Amino acid sequence: MTIPTTSSRNIDDLLAIMRALRDPVRGCPWDIEQNFASIAPYTIEEAYEVAGAIEDADWAGLKDELGDLLLQVVFHARMAEEQSLFDFGDVVSAITDKMLRRHPHVFGSGAAINSAAEQTVAWEVHKHRERSEAAKGLLDDVPHALPALLRAAKLQKRAASVGFDWASAPGVAEKVAEEAREVAEAHAEGADTAKIEEEVGDLLFVVANLARHLKIDPENALRRANAKFVRRFAFIERALAVQRRTPADASFDEMEAIWQEAKREVG
Repeated sequence: MTIPTTSSRNIDDLLAIMRALRDPVRGCPWDIEQNFASIAPYTIEEAYEVAGAIEDADWAGLKDELGDLLLQVVFHARMAEEQSLFDFGDVVSAITDKMLRRHPHVFGSGAAINSAAEQTVAWEVHKHRERSEAAKGLLDDVPHALPALLRAAKLQKRAASVGFDWASAPGVAEKVAEEAREVAEAHAEGADTAKIEEEVGDLLFVVANLARHLKIDPENALRRANAKFVRRFAFIERALAVQRRTPADASFDEMEAIWQEAKREVG
């Protein structure tokens, strides 16, 4: 086995590097002891780092993060090859076949598609047909490992594809208000933690549905809200630092006043 010792644009060299890292005799101890379950969290983390680089418009960083994500694919494929399940070539073949199959308007004799919206509908039709042929339930292949908010949106989108959905966003908004009241009532009645958690879960689930009706990605919306909170809280810290104080030294009312200023100054 030839192992590259310099950077390369050849995917075969990356595959060779991973084979060397996993070599039971001469490989890296950490890489050797990993398995699908232990690597999966890193795969998820790398996907989020790709999203973070895009959000920051860090294009040099995006190149590196995409490389890290590609390594995750190579890692999983290598472990699968060791168990005679499949190899990297099979992964490439599977996605190539899927892209050809789901884009007959580009690669076959399918009817022309003239907009992204039409393609989204066609894509879902193809997926529905494939699930039917595999005798799967409508929701069976929505990954359990997705972030809960994102999975909620995907579950609701699937259900909506067969008509199980509210008619409009205002109806969902009314449901949001209803679920919020149920959270408050459960707390006021002294319900146990499990019951309150259930009610909060129902509230979050319907909020995700409202976002879908408004054509908003709830995961992106929450990411932006998180970033906004960090930005405004940092403003509070800077304002207090001028007074040689920290948030721990300030009252809530003081911080709330600075927060309102932060809304004007940093958005």
